[in-house]
Amino acid sequence: MSNRLAGETSPYLLQHADNPVDWYPWGPEAFARAEREDKPILLSIGYSACHWCHVMEHESFENGEIAALMNEHFVSIKVDREERPDIDSIYMAATVALSGSGGWPMTVFLTQDKQPFFAGTYFPPSDKYGRPGFPTVLRRIAELWKSERSTLQSQAAELSEHVREQSTLVAPLAVQRAAIDGATAQLSASFDARYGGFGRAPKFPPCGALSLLLRHHHRIGDADSLRMVEATLDAMKNGGMYDHLAGGFARYSTDERWLVPHFEKMLYDNAQLTCAYLDAFQVTRNAEYARVARETLDYVLREMSGQYGYFSATDADSEGVEGKFFVWSHDEVLEQLGPETGDHFALYYDVTPHGNWEEHNILNTPRPLARVAEELGVSSQTLAEELALAKTKLYTVRLQRVPPLLDDKVLTSWNGLMLSAMAAGYRVLGDTRYLDSGLTVADALLTTMARPDGGLYHTARAGRAQVPGFLEDYAFLGEGLLALYEAGGPAKLLREADRLAARMLSDFEDPESGAFFDTAHDAERLLVRPREGHDNAIPSANGVAAGLLAKLSHHLERPHYRERAERAVTAYGKLIARAPRAFASTLWAVDFMAAPPLELSLLGTPGEESYERLRRAIASHYLPNRVIAHLDPNSPPSADDALPLLAGKRQIAANAALFVCRASVCDAPITSSEELDASLERHTAPR
Repeated sequence: MSNRLAGETSPYLLQHADNPVDWYPWGPEAFARAEREDKPILLSIGYSACHWCHVMEHESFENGEIAALMNEHFVSIKVDREERPDIDSIYMAATVALSGSGGWPMTVFLTQDKQPFFAGTYFPPSDKYGRPGFPTVLRRIAELWKSERSTLQSQAAELSEHVREQSTLVAPLAVQRAAIDGATAQLSASFDARYGGFGRAPKFPPCGALSLLLRHHHRIGDADSLRMVEATLDAMKNGGMYDHLAGGFARYSTDERWLVPHFEKMLYDNAQLTCAYLDAFQVTRNAEYARVARETLDYVLREMSGQYGYFSATDADSEGVEGKFFVWSHDEVLEQLGPETGDHFALYYDVTPHGNWEEHNILNTPRPLARVAEELGVSSQTLAEELALAKTKLYTVRLQRVPPLLDDKVLTSWNGLMLSAMAAGYRVLGDTRYLDSGLTVADALLTTMARPDGGLYHTARAGRAQVPGFLEDYAFLGEGLLALYEAGGPAKLLREADRLAARMLSDFEDPESGAFFDTAHDAERLLVRPREGHDNAIPSANGVAAGLLAKLSHHLERPHYRERAERAVTAYGKLIARAPRAFASTLWAVDFMAAPPLELSLLGTPGEESYERLRRAIASHYLPNRVIAHLDPNSPPSADDALPLLAGKRQIAANAALFVCRASVCDAPITSSEELDASLERHTAPR
């Protein structure tokens, strides 16, 4: 029989709907029962693509004896961390404080008033690995709840106060561009010169750091910053973390060489990595970076797109085995491709009879194509064409396997990140499919995720939206809408971004400090009202909010937006001074606000050659600190003609024209790509 999770929309919660555990979703019913029956809360937090979450479910939550212990002594609540990032962040802070580390599955024991008193991550079903088994933990806590309740309550109060203190901000401190220099120095100190990336295994894609280093290189011409970016991007795209058949990246690498991935794929990673590779392509003109970005976006269009938006994730496991869907044996490759092509494929993609991981092979490209072609005695072009056909064939074969679970819920915030990636894909690569997809999803989000009061919902599945939006939803979606407008989308997207920014200020801003809370003023009252300024797997919502406000202040001549952006940054100034590399997305905003941005106003009719030449010329330049407006003079007159960046600007004869301005001081109108190149090089020379 199903438990209370059967009526939820989260794929993660639905995975547990048939457990013998008497699960509750987070809500007043569970806490009322705990109060009524005088039981502590067992809070279990995870997500659908989490391998160890599946392991603990199979070992413990599907075990009748363990479930009976849980049902007898606790009221058990299951939470999807992706649906409720507010709950997750609060109790992750408690878990890290107690155990020194965090992760998922996360198991937290609470008093009836939601205060944590004990926490951990994965617990085995019996005492092993040098740690107590889950039944031992359950019995011990049940015993302490009866015999030493006051001790547990005292510990809960102490731990809760610690969590509250973590969200308290000190006095503000102004942040200058020197903080970017400090972040660069910290990144350089931890850079892995041999394998790329920063620090030791496991290695997560350092998207924020890479973008910050590219900005630093662009501003002062620092070669070391670019070297770190290229080494890391090369290592990730060549390693097993990249899906060489379908495109897209797994969540992280378990080893220092980027070979062995944790096989789940997350939408937010692929959005951020697409932008990083496109930025690097603009800086270096390395066609490999454009290829990886294109293949990643194509993967999202093909496998992660639905009627209501982009899906959240795919699992690491299939048929109960981690990575089974993605790995190959040497014999399989030869059988499918034939001996000659199979040997060529195996040589380039590191496929061996003994395997490169647990007697199987993770596709990766440790050697350059040209070197392998030389060894085989063929041209690089011939080998590339042969491998492209082989990849298509093996991808088709792989589709016949049992696929990993698809988490098809739509998250507003993660979709906002992917809208930015689709916009960048169109701007830089010129493929209209990406702009079309972004515009379609933007319309779907603005419809499906719209609350009756004008706010946003956070999550939806099959068109059923729920959970009031968080700061990340407003900031990331606003940024995505603005990116789509700047890429050529309609001006209504700029207006919607402005509307979301205004709502963000009214619902999330702390009037005392200027920082943004993660939850709205009228949100459910939790142990603490969470907020944080540093980046995690996704950028800091506070930092992205600051960047969005700063850009909109120039688009719409709203100086108060700029003031609010500065306050959101300076609220974390002392923390940034201490650990600048942890605040990369906030430092993007600092970099943008440090000097007047380039103002590019493009007038002309999309599709006409003179317009497209200028659009392509703009796209060939890396311009992190710019705002773009556009107008088709042949379209019917509208309020869009009065946008500040377009005021007083007119097309030159029948040709498209670009106005390059800074602080409202404009160069002469530009009508050729050669003029544009010269103008932008003058405006963006390292200084």
